[in-house]
Amino acid sequence: MDERARQHAEILVDHCADVQQGDMVEIQASKQAEDLVVALYEALGERGARPSLSWSLPRASRAYALAMDAEDYETKTHDLAAMEETDVVFLVGGAGNAFETSDVPSEKSQAGSRAHQPILEGRLGTRWVITTHPTEAGAQKAEMSTPAYEEFVYDAVNKDWAEQSAFQAQMVEILDPAEEVRIVSGDATDVTMSVDGMTACNDDGDHNMPAGEAFTSPVPDSVEGEVYFDLPLMRRGNEIEGVSLTFEDGEVVDYAAEKNEAVLASILDTDDGARRLGELGIGMNRAIDQFTNNMLFDEKMGDTVHLAVGAAIDECVPEDREFNDSAVHMDMIVDMSEDSFIEVDGDVVQRDGTFRFEDGFEER
Repeated sequence: MDERARQHAEILVDHCADVQQGDMVEIQASKQAEDLVVALYEALGERGARPSLSWSLPRASRAYALAMDAEDYETKTHDLAAMEETDVVFLVGGAGNAFETSDVPSEKSQAGSRAHQPILEGRLGTRWVITTHPTEAGAQKAEMSTPAYEEFVYDAVNKDWAEQSAFQAQMVEILDPAEEVRIVSGDATDVTMSVDGMTACNDDGDHNMPAGEAFTSPVPDSVEGEVYFDLPLMRRGNEIEGVSLTFEDGEVVDYAAEKNEAVLASILDTDDGARRLGELGIGMNRAIDQFTNNMLFDEKMGDTVHLAVGAAIDECVPEDREFNDSAVHMDMIVDMSEDSFIEVDGDVVQRDGTFRFEDGFEER
């Protein structure tokens, strides 16, 4: 076995999830991620945890969805019961065909998302971690050779997370006490939002691996302005490109997409919360230095900001603040590498991708 996979598993078990003896651990993984699953089982056995495994099979999910009637979707109560008995969940990506479910009708995808929401909420009560294993399919999506993609993935994952956490903490210290954030990029993006009273968090591996961002949740009704998302994203087996959103009083009042606009529309129509922002994230993992068509990596990329429509993030929203509830959480990315800045309470804290606490930052 590749020793880098073993190191990946050790980081997941110890740094991310802090697995202890007797923990009930659920692993949900694609078949292509078998090497990482084996490494996880080895690490979990050394710690006396109790794992179970379910394979993620997009072909089976597609067959089920095409056979189902949208009105017949209900929460799978046996999955919900299992989640209630689970301490740790590892979700391991690396599927073969990212477009496998692209022909599932949108009304069925929406119904499935709503039915799955109680299980999702149950998972959020565990020590959950999302990661991926480098596969040939991932390399193809990233337009890289398989060895180059493997090196890219492991460079982003197998790193000194204490050092990375300290770097990101500098942005969290700016964002946590802030009242208003403004994001400007080129002529197409100029959006402001209140983060007053919200909690800023340091993504250093608690839930995502690779990690690498500072993030918070906006006040739901505060978002104003227009955003153009430069980079494409995969959603429900479809690639969506060139998304533009216009916000008024926190709500998406106008939208467009250069590719698969109908898919975007169906997501925004899932529920009321899907038309509001649930997250503002600032990418800070400099090892992720190119777009790979994998949001787990792309949203952490240096020189980017991502905004997510849909559900807010629990740890960012204190009990006395409004929580944006939704069955969806869809991240979209803005390139901040040039002709761009992030402004916090009137002060520019990042310009053209460089933070004010980094060498090369221009005051202007």
